[in-house]
Amino acid sequence: MTIEIKAPAFPESIADGEVAAWHKSEGDTVSRDELIVEIETDKVVLEVVAPVDGVITKIHAVVGETIEGEQLLATLAEKKSAALSSPPAQAATVATGSNLSEAALAELLGPAARLLVEEHKLDVSAITGTGKNGRITKEDILKFIKAREAASAASATASLLSATIDKEPPSVSPSGERVERRVPMTRMRARIAERLLNATHETAMLTTFNEVNMAPVMALRKKYKDQFEKTHNGTRLGFMGFFVKAACEALKRFPAVNASVDGNDIVYHGYQDIGVAVSTEGGLVVPVMRDADFMSLADIEAAIRDMGLRAKDNKLTIEDMTGGTFTVTNGGVFGSLLSTPILNPPQTGILGMHKIQERPMAVDGQVVILPMMYLALTYDHRLIDGKTAVQFLVAIKDLIEDPARILLQL
Repeated sequence: MTIEIKAPAFPESIADGEVAAWHKSEGDTVSRDELIVEIETDKVVLEVVAPVDGVITKIHAVVGETIEGEQLLATLAEKKSAALSSPPAQAATVATGSNLSEAALAELLGPAARLLVEEHKLDVSAITGTGKNGRITKEDILKFIKAREAASAASATASLLSATIDKEPPSVSPSGERVERRVPMTRMRARIAERLLNATHETAMLTTFNEVNMAPVMALRKKYKDQFEKTHNGTRLGFMGFFVKAACEALKRFPAVNASVDGNDIVYHGYQDIGVAVSTEGGLVVPVMRDADFMSLADIEAAIRDMGLRAKDNKLTIEDMTGGTFTVTNGGVFGSLLSTPILNPPQTGILGMHKIQERPMAVDGQVVILPMMYLALTYDHRLIDGKTAVQFLVAIKDLIEDPARILLQL
C-alpha cells in the first residue's frame, strides 16, 4: 500500500515553507513516528514523521524547495510486519539478499531470539544465523544489535563533527590566508530580518527607561525558593515570573499598551497573552503564554521553562508562536546592561529586562549599594503617548519593588 506524506497545513499567518533537511533518502526503511523531513517556516521548524512502518519510494521535494501547506513531500510503501508468532506453513521467497522470506526465517528463531526481534523491531532477513541449520540464536541477535548501535553512534559522531566544523566561524590560516565563507540566510533568519525592518519602517518606535531595585524580589526569592521548588514539583522561582505578573497588572491599568494597530483601527484586547522572547540557534522566537493574567507564578515559571526547552529542540508549534498582545525580553541573561528592544508588530509595546548590577544609590540621604536593573519599554508612539508609556513603566517598577502589590493588585 502506497501512502502519501504531505506537509502539514499552514495557518493563514504562514504562506509557505521551505524543505530544510531530509533525514531519510529514497529506498530507506522507516519506522512509524520516525523523523523524515524538517520544514522551516517563517516562525518555526516543523517535523514530519512517518505515519507507518515502510520504505521511502520517492521524494518529491528537494532541500531548499519552497512548498505550500499539504503539498506532497514523499511517497511511502507500507511494510507489513511478519507474523513471527505464527508464520505460514509455506511462504514465497522475497528479494532480500536471502533465499528465505522473513516468514520462513521466523521459523529459524528460538523463543528468546524471537522476543528480541519483536522488542527491537528487527528485520530478520538482515541477520545471519550461526546455529544449527542456519538457526538464528539469541547471541546472533545481540551481536546484530550491538553492531547496529555501534554504526549508529559512529554516524552520529561524524554528523556532529561535520555540524561543528560547518558552524565554526572562518579563522586565519597559519599561512596568513584571509578566509571567508558565504552561506545563504535561513528562511527563519530572513523572516526575522524582514519583520525587524518592517517594525522600524512602519511604526513610530520610541523607548523610555527606568531602573528598579531588585532587592525585595531577591530577598523574597532567597527566602522561599527551596520551599517553592519543593511545593511545585521542581519548578524554580525565577525573576521572569514576577515581571510577567507585573506586566499583566500594568496592562490592565493601561490598555493602550496591550492594544494593536490594524490598518486605521485600534484593537483593544481584553486579555493578556504574553510573549516571552527565547534565543535559539536559528534566531529569536517568541512563544506566547495565553491568559497569563490567570496564571500563578509557578504556572508562569513552568511554562517559560517548557517553552525554552521546546525552542531549543525545535519543538515549538505554529500555535505556540501565534498571537500575543505584549512581549517581555530579557537581555540580562547574556549580560546586557541596557538596550532598546524592537517591537513585535502588531503589538504596540515590549518590555526589556537587563542585567542586575550593584550600584551606589542615594536612599534617605545615604549612599547604599543596591542590586539595580535598568528597564526599557519600547512602544508605538502612534498609539501610546509618552505619558502613558512612562506611567506604565513606573507601575511595573512599583510592583517589582514591592511584590506584595502584585498579590493585592495595588
